[in-house]
Amino acid sequence: MSTPSRLRLVLRDLGAGAAFGSMVVSGQLPVWAVALFGLALLCALAGWRLFARRARAAAVLLLAVAGMLGLSVYTGQLDLVVAACTFAGLISGHRMLSTPDARADGQVQLIGLLMVAGGAALSGELIFALFLVAFCVLASLSMGLAVVEAAVPAGEPLPVRAVVRPLSVGLLFAIGGAVAFFILFPRLNWNMISRRAAPGLGATTGLADTVRLGGAGTLKSNPRVVLRAHITPVPHVEQLGAYWLARTYDTFDGLEWTSVAGPKRSRPRVTLRPGGERSLHQHIELLPAYGARTLVALETPTRMGNAVAHMASGSRRTSLMEVGGEEVRFVASGISYTYEATSLPPAELSSTRVTDAELGQLLALPDQLDPRVAELAQRVLAGEKDPEAAARKLSAFLQREYAYTLELSGEVEDPLSDFLFVRKAGHCEHFATALTLMLRTQGFSARLAAGFFGGERSDDDYILRAGDAHAWTHVLVPGRGFVTVDATPPGNRASQSLAALQFITGLYEALEARWRSAVVDYSLRDQLEVAQRLVRPPKEQGRASARLPPARVWGLALLAGLATYAAWRLLSARLLAPRPHHATLLVDTVERMLREAGVRRHDDETLEELTARLVREQHSLAEPLAPLTRRYLEARFGQRPLAPGEAERLLTPLRHFLEARRAPATPGPRPRA
Repeated sequence: MSTPSRLRLVLRDLGAGAAFGSMVVSGQLPVWAVALFGLALLCALAGWRLFARRARAAAVLLLAVAGMLGLSVYTGQLDLVVAACTFAGLISGHRMLSTPDARADGQVQLIGLLMVAGGAALSGELIFALFLVAFCVLASLSMGLAVVEAAVPAGEPLPVRAVVRPLSVGLLFAIGGAVAFFILFPRLNWNMISRRAAPGLGATTGLADTVRLGGAGTLKSNPRVVLRAHITPVPHVEQLGAYWLARTYDTFDGLEWTSVAGPKRSRPRVTLRPGGERSLHQHIELLPAYGARTLVALETPTRMGNAVAHMASGSRRTSLMEVGGEEVRFVASGISYTYEATSLPPAELSSTRVTDAELGQLLALPDQLDPRVAELAQRVLAGEKDPEAAARKLSAFLQREYAYTLELSGEVEDPLSDFLFVRKAGHCEHFATALTLMLRTQGFSARLAAGFFGGERSDDDYILRAGDAHAWTHVLVPGRGFVTVDATPPGNRASQSLAALQFITGLYEALEARWRSAVVDYSLRDQLEVAQRLVRPPKEQGRASARLPPARVWGLALLAGLATYAAWRLLSARLLAPRPHHATLLVDTVERMLREAGVRRHDDETLEELTARLVREQHSLAEPLAPLTRRYLEARFGQRPLAPGEAERLLTPLRHFLEARRAPATPGPRPRA
């Protein structure tokens, strides 16, 4: 196989690989299908066309796989869309390993387009966009080389370097046209019909039923985004620095925290406490990296509802269940979730209902609590009787005397005593546990709260990372309810990931947010807004929109536009008439000379096809004609113009040949006697 064909096939196969990758990023394709396609791609890139002589065996194998996939769909083991995408990938691998011809090329490109559509249906995430662009570029270059290669006579070298540049320019125009078509053509957002979710890289965090004290806090260094929230009214700050409550714990046995409250009945909306007039409204999306069914909201949450669970097969509404400890869970399991929540402003008083049983748990201490804990608390408080003042005094003491660290290896028998009297260093769970139990030893009701701390602005939303997971203390203050007091040093409450890694993930999240708003969620409503921004004047600060110009102004503008268009057409017809390309003049001269010499050609046979036929037939006319044809292609498509006088020098050998052979017969092999 020639070098140009080899390059074209490599581009074709890489484009198919990019299309298959757009489906793989969803994480829903079977592992065996990914392995088979990867093996087929490697064989194709190496030039091993394994099915070139085994077409029937390959067809039987594909039918068997199709039957297996159909059976998996029928039994409910595989989603129909996933099965279709899997089969498309296997067909693509089969065609890549078949005999390379124009039919196989077209089939590979068409299946690649179908796989890209399948990838959009499965995920449509930002990584999908990278594979989409790669497929467009590789497939377009491959098809462009196929067109040029077909026009070059057999055996003649293809000027690859000269062809790639105009192909690249054409590709840029094609992509620009596709973008314009996407923006302007009326559409419906596919998420309006059924939003699918993909697990992506998998979950990194979750809220367990218990909090076990001890161990390294590796989660604090994870920069992955787990929550995205739109807050109304918008805070207009870059770093929110807020507490996001997920659940609370009231019972500690010396090693782990639990909650004694049991689940209640499920319902579409859960009200935790009465809301105020200045409640903060949140539209929250829990991303696949979150990995739990517990709802999260700004402290102090009042109401949650309008929940939707997003799964690989689609989206559906789900009820909510209050579990206890102010925890609310989704009834249905999903990969990601969206819901609405309202919360009280930080300075507003909250009314929390606490039963006698719960009140007793807020003072409970573990059976084997080290007596030094109570002694230390008593010494620090020095007779303080106000719950909030006592909590803040103990918090200041812990922040001053103890260090924050994530490097805690090994299990200890009494992690609280180890933190307070041995290591004197720990992470947020140690600080929160110490503060909560020290308060309880002095008769103050307190509990441990878990969730997130922070909030980083991303466009008009706020995001939370896995490293923002945090634990703090709620102290019960008469007449005010639970008040948040955090003993963890302020600089260690949010994510502890590296700045460079956080910048990279932040940039990725910003790009993903832009991709989702501008592409994935782009709908007819967005198109109307774009059109309105183009025709409406901008709004002035503090005033309504300016008035539109009167009708006579629009009429004059229309007449001026029509006059300008008529003048442009007149000038383009007379002064700017297109001139024939210098390469076109050359080929016209060649065709006229051949016609006058009586050289007959097949119907609709181009000069390139005539030259290729003469080369195959080893006709003597091919010798002066082949250089002319090759130079014409370079000048017409390779952006290598003819030099002054070069056309005449190229035509001279052909003219001499035709003058010497003034034969009217059709060139070709002489008939046998």
